[in-house]
Amino acid sequence: MFVSEKLGRFTAEFHTATPSAEVIHHAKRALVDWYGALLAGYPMAPTPMVENALALELDQGKARLPLGRRAATRAAALINGTASHTAEVDDIYREAIYHPGAPTFSAAMAVGQALDVSGLEFLKAAIAGYETSTRIGQVMGRAHYQHWHNTGTVGTFGATTAAAYLLKLNAEQTANALCLSATFAAGLQQAFKMDSLAKPLHSGRAAEAGVTAAMLAQQGVISSLDVFEGEVGLGRAMSDGPDWSLAFDDLGARFNINSMTFKNHACCGHTFAPIDGALELQTRHGIAAEDIERIVVATYAPAIAVAGNPQPVTAPEARFSIPFVVSTALLHGSVRLAAFDAERLQSPAIRALMQRIELQVEPSLDAQFPGQRAAQVTIRTKDGKEFSMLQPTRKGDPDMPLSDTELNDKFSELALPVLGANKSNTLSTALWNMDTESDLSALGKK
Repeated sequence: MFVSEKLGRFTAEFHTATPSAEVIHHAKRALVDWYGALLAGYPMAPTPMVENALALELDQGKARLPLGRRAATRAAALINGTASHTAEVDDIYREAIYHPGAPTFSAAMAVGQALDVSGLEFLKAAIAGYETSTRIGQVMGRAHYQHWHNTGTVGTFGATTAAAYLLKLNAEQTANALCLSATFAAGLQQAFKMDSLAKPLHSGRAAEAGVTAAMLAQQGVISSLDVFEGEVGLGRAMSDGPDWSLAFDDLGARFNINSMTFKNHACCGHTFAPIDGALELQTRHGIAAEDIERIVVATYAPAIAVAGNPQPVTAPEARFSIPFVVSTALLHGSVRLAAFDAERLQSPAIRALMQRIELQVEPSLDAQFPGQRAAQVTIRTKDGKEFSMLQPTRKGDPDMPLSDTELNDKFSELALPVLGANKSNTLSTALWNMDTESDLSALGKK
């Protein structure tokens, strides 16, 4: 069987599977995290621009945007997929270098609302989408990430799988949907090397493309079934000809949704180990920011390539700047959404501390990427003292997870400015009980 056929069979057969309580619980954790990211990003550019651009596809259909506006299915997937990746607070599967929640849940919600599915079926669709896409991303590996933005490429498969599951496509149709979506998969890292609003659109487009591919396959549109492993297929065109058999290790027995990273900072995940290490050193040794002479951050190469911007000007640039977010953390104690307000972006104190930060590639840590995201942080003070530590992982990674309470607190922090306290609390309860909901009416509700 081709790769697409094996993955198609897994998704089709998942209808009769009964996920464990643990898997369902982790799916609800991912849902809570995704919906917080969705609400946070909905008012932020470029989401309102996307909504305006798609005005002819709104106020119709059964899908919903976060504040209740009706939308056609594909438009909802695109808008919600964009919104939930905009604030840079969405989840990560580190081994695939990929944010699964934004494209996968956005596609699942759009199709699920259109079809009036139950909460449990919605969660199962997302579980299947996470599983298929994270395995594809892990196989594609670091060679793929050299040029491509995995949330735009790999995310297409998460969205396709979730949509195919809810449309009840059979194994053959699902395989064709995955192969069709492979031709839609895109998203270049160069798109966010400068000031840009393109990055969130990668997630939105992945969600929309996945929904489209599943709908086309439902109508009988077929594609080359060897698109993953073929001579000019995805693996060779966008990676280094990887071993696809690795995608099927423990498939159906081990679920990657149990091993998600949930962000503890509102910025690029590559910056988290430096932030955590710097804050730990500051707390442990009582270091005042004004007493710092020099900071050296030694970490893995992609962190510096993606998030090494030395002089960010705009909020999108600052979210991908280790010097900016580390300086912000040391001066303000955290890196939340407020860190990227105009006042902070222009702060003389932050700018001065940034000039004292040096970034280095540490070969031993680089060799551990992507399975481990670590940083060696050294702070030298003006009185000649030097403090150093290895931050081996990130707060929020599966080996240092956010608790359910911490995750819910994060949701509340993101939801309150958009919904207010009462609606936020009501929605939180519905999300944590999604497996018992008869439909998705709690989502996208005014």
